[in-house]
Amino acid sequence: MTRQGGSTMVRSRSYIATPPGATIKEQLNDREMSQKEFAARMDMSEKHISKLINGEVKLTPEVAVRLEMVLGVPAKFWNNLEAVYREKLLKVEAENTMDEDEALAKQLPYNEMAKYGWVPETRDTKEKVIYLRKYFEVVELSLLENHQITRIACRRLAVTEKSDFALLAWAQEAKIKARNIRTAPINVKGLIDVIPEIRKMTVQKPKEFCPKLKDMLTECGIALVFLPHLKGSFLQGASFVDGNKIVVGLTARGKDADKFWFSLFHELAHIVLGHIGQIGGTTDQDEKNADNWSRDKLIPTENFEQFKNTGIFSASSVIDFAKSIGIAPGIVVGRLQKEGCIQHNMLNDLKEQYIITV
Repeated sequence: MTRQGGSTMVRSRSYIATPPGATIKEQLNDREMSQKEFAARMDMSEKHISKLINGEVKLTPEVAVRLEMVLGVPAKFWNNLEAVYREKLLKVEAENTMDEDEALAKQLPYNEMAKYGWVPETRDTKEKVIYLRKYFEVVELSLLENHQITRIACRRLAVTEKSDFALLAWAQEAKIKARNIRTAPINVKGLIDVIPEIRKMTVQKPKEFCPKLKDMLTECGIALVFLPHLKGSFLQGASFVDGNKIVVGLTARGKDADKFWFSLFHELAHIVLGHIGQIGGTTDQDEKNADNWSRDKLIPTENFEQFKNTGIFSASSVIDFAKSIGIAPGIVVGRLQKEGCIQHNMLNDLKEQYIITV
């Protein structure tokens, strides 16, 4: 945006929008007439005249008639000048917004999104922007930085700028899928009550627990969806409020049983601990608290410490301990590995591999 002769001129790569005020200013200069005198002759305030010259207010048909009387230039001329200015202004803004959105589009994993059918396939950058705007349901992609639109609690293994954009794409797909799931009103107390029942499902097969788990959560106002993993997102799961329901999404990434259950309980922790819907998403402390809640709900600290103090971490001892607390052995293995009790290549045969349809 530049100023020319006291008026504000707006430009983009292809267009320049110069307000009628520039022409008014030229007329005043030719007549050596001050804005103060001009305002008096127009029977308008100096403030309004200043805004008119700077393009900050519209040149209305009424003002055009006054300009004809004072400056001797037909009202039609001023009306046309205003119309051309407004048209050019829209084109300038559209082009500048498109340029900004094209840069943002490059940060999003468009090709991968297209592979999963989330957006149409295209190589044209401008088409990508249009499809992405429709996908995210925004008039411009820069609005994705508005925390009012993207309040997401999530579990990620790492955070980068690229992963943030992948998270937004992934969460939007979770939101779209969840719209087809009818839920009861949100009931956090009801969720807390069924946590022990959900924990018991860790010893079941996915085809057995998945339908029950989804039904149990819908009764608490929670829509559970499974989505493919987006490369570079480091994403395990996410949760957020959408309308009158809470959406919990889990990736099909590295579906060892322990990762699946820890990610699920981590997202449920965000709901129970009140992290959902915060402006700006979750804090690092929120994530730590959710990790601790998930860890202790799956394997109570007192039980784990007693087992750890035995120092015996054979396959049979892990199986016996897991059975005694009613949880899958693979979850115990994951905890032992996480806390450095055993190496990450040990006892992995006790970890069940889940195949979950997304």
